[in-house]
Amino acid sequence: MALPPAVYAEAMTIARLHGGPLDGQLLPLESPELESLIVPYSETQVVYERKGDLERTGDDDGPTEAQFWFIESEDVIDPYSDEPRDRR
Repeated sequence: MALPPAVYAEAMTIARLHGGPLDGQLLPLESPELESLIVPYSETQVVYERKGDLERTGDDDGPTEAQFWFIESEDVIDPYSDEPRDRR
């Protein structure tokens, strides 16, 4: 008796983040229908909004991608907070 083929992973959708402190990062999405992401960052949160249609939606072209663009952060993000001058 032959067993059915194993399913190793369900179809995956990833978010490609643009702008803001997480520029260039890829995150797995729970649902391809999500229109916005609120992501923890340091001691604050950042908001990204989806723009455009889903990309790479075929069966053989890798994970489906959604493009998300930075909108705002909950607090001011200081890009120099890790500099030695701030550790005094």
